[in-house]
Parts: sequence; structure tokens; C-alpha cells
Amino acid sequence: MNSSDLADLVGTDTIAVVIASGLILVWGLALGVWKYHGIRTSPEHAAHIYVDIAHRAALMYSFATLVLAALVELSAFGAVVNLAAAAVPIVFFVAAIAAYCIHGALRDTTNQFEKPMPGTYLFMLALIVGEIGGVLVLLAGVVVRLT
Repeated sequence: MNSSDLADLVGTDTIAVVIASGLILVWGLALGVWKYHGIRTSPEHAAHIYVDIAHRAALMYSFATLVLAALVELSAFGAVVNLAAAAVPIVFFVAAIAAYCIHGALRDTTNQFEKPMPGTYLFMLALIVGEIGGVLVLLAGVVVRLT
């Protein structure tokens, strides 16, 4: 099967989201190496909490992104709408993992909400609306296709 066969089988929007899922999965696996290093080298035999959170979040978000790819493929909406709706949650997934990595590398907190940075509340509000909204758009596209 060549790339044109794959593009005939699923849309390019679906392919883009599947690739994003794969990249997030690889990131999660690499974070597992960092976590393992922390377990091996720390006196407590535990990685920093945010390294652990980053590892788990990346693995979960990679599979969540695969669900988005399925919704994109099944949606009745056009590729631009589907890709935009999927991109919003994916951007927030990546931003969350990156934030966890920063806290893990800096070892600056065990609870990022204990002393939140300016803009944290607005970021969380945007994350909630963006992630749920993007999924709802894709679900609506699936419902439209089914009716």
C-alpha cells in the first residue's frame, strides 16, 4: 500500500491526527526513560512527581488522540473543520505534557496549582472549553453522518 492508497482509504485530516497520536506516543515512551532514570537514581527510588505525570499523561493523550482520529474519519464535516476541531485538544494535550516536563525538569513544585503562575486560570478555562468543544464538534459531525 502506498501513500496514495492510504489517502484513498482515509482522509488526510485523519492521517495528520494519527501521526500526531504517534508522535505523542513516542514522547510518552521517551518520558518513560526519564521516569526510569529517576527511579534508578533517586534515594527514594521514585521519579519526580511531574516526570511521572508527564509520562502517564503523554501515554493517555496519545490514545485520546487516536480517538480523535476515529471521530475525524467518521465525521460528516469537511477536512478543515475536522482538523481544526481535533487540533485544539491536541494543542492543549501537548501544552499540558510540556508544562509537566518543565515542572519535572525544574523540580520546582509538586502541585502546579499551589502557587499558580499568572494566567493559569485563563489557560485552564481555555483548555476546558477547547478540549471539550473540539470533541463535541467532532461528535456532532459523527451524529450528522449517522442521521
